[in-house]
Amino acid sequence: MYIIKVKGRAKIPDYIQLRDDDYVLIEYFRADRPHLHKLEKYGFENKEEAFVKIIEELPFGEIRRLEL
Repeated sequence: MYIIKVKGRAKIPDYIQLRDDDYVLIEYFRADRPHLHKLEKYGFENKEEAFVKIIEELPFGEIRRLEL
C-alpha cells in the first residue's frame, strides 16, 4: 500500500490518498481529519498514532510505501 499527501489550494484542504500496490485509489480523506477507524480494514489496527505521525511528517506530493 502507498500513501500520498496532496496539497490543497484556497478553500480546498490538504488530502491523503491511500493506494494499493497497483496504485489504484482505495481511500481518500482530509489530512486534518484522518479516518483512523478505516485502517482496521487494511490490517493496521492499533497503529493509529504511527499513522498520524506519518501523515504529519510526509512531504506533499511524495509517494511512499506505507509500512506500519
